[in-house]
Amino acid sequence: MKHLFRITIPVIFFTGLIVSCFTLPQLLADFPLHEASYYQKLQDAVVQCQLCPRLCVILPGKRGYCGVRQNQNGTLYTLSYARLVSITSEDPVEKKPLFHFLPGNKTFSIATAGCNLRCKFCQNWEISQACPDEINFVYLEPKELIAKAKSLDRTIIAYTYTEPVIFYEYMLDCAKTARHEGLRNVMHSNGYINEAPLRELVKYLDAANIDLKGFTNDFYATMSDATLAPVLRTLQIIKDSGVHLEITNLLIAGYNDDEGTIRTMCQWIYKNLGPEVPLHFSRAFPLYKLTGINPTPVEELERARDIARACGLQYVYIGNVAGNSFENTYCPRCKKLLIERKGYYISQNVVTHGKCPYCSYNIDGRWES
Repeated sequence: MKHLFRITIPVIFFTGLIVSCFTLPQLLADFPLHEASYYQKLQDAVVQCQLCPRLCVILPGKRGYCGVRQNQNGTLYTLSYARLVSITSEDPVEKKPLFHFLPGNKTFSIATAGCNLRCKFCQNWEISQACPDEINFVYLEPKELIAKAKSLDRTIIAYTYTEPVIFYEYMLDCAKTARHEGLRNVMHSNGYINEAPLRELVKYLDAANIDLKGFTNDFYATMSDATLAPVLRTLQIIKDSGVHLEITNLLIAGYNDDEGTIRTMCQWIYKNLGPEVPLHFSRAFPLYKLTGINPTPVEELERARDIARACGLQYVYIGNVAGNSFENTYCPRCKKLLIERKGYYISQNVVTHGKCPYCSYNIDGRWES
């Protein structure tokens, strides 16, 4: 079996709580399966998953599109509950990326195998495009996970790397436990989730970064095997719920970098979410099934930023470009430098009580614990 398990927590992580990682035979033999939420039982032991917009109708013994939810004799189970393929306690919150949420803090970041999209440009495809029975894992119940995070002095749990929607039940249970213990919950997601489960989840989320992969149905269908409208609805629900929201748009030259499309996207964000929502234009690199492209030219990213600023968006960032000045935060009113970033790390932050110290302009975000 190809070894894809990665863990960047210090070795002490394995002391007492976890002694090894586990493989497929143990997946069903040694650990209880967790019944999925948000599904409907149909006739003849057939079920319909109602977690994401795919609404998969799943025959007995089969799985849904994501490969994570399996029908066993008319009951839908999640195969990823508590089975972690990636854990790190060292990720800065800026890596999510969240630039306006408790800057400088490190997160306890987790992922399970699987995704409900098939993005040809996926940067974590080894784990996001794998099923739970194709990859080693560490088994960690929600209470154990939160206890470990607290022992490492982490106050933010991040659900990230793959797609948190497909480990929804585990994320929700962890988020509830984290909230009870005074920890924050953040999510980086593709936003491909139905309204009912999302509304239950946002009660326990503090911040989210949603990948808005493009702004046409054609792009979503061709590059991700999905549709645009559910993602837009997710953005609106998160914003309306009071959860801190940021957006990432991976800009791929020749695919989703048309000026008119970028302008339409930014106008939609301005009108429906507000000018204060941070937007990250991220540089694409040749990966997974999209290896024939060149890295997105920096001038294309800067052009997209100019368009977004002209549409009225106040906080527009450029990502995956080392040393670019547009990864910094500037005051929309007086234009002074407020937060200086070097990669994912903060070298200067003068935001004071959520305001610019030079002109007292309110800087949207969560700045203090």
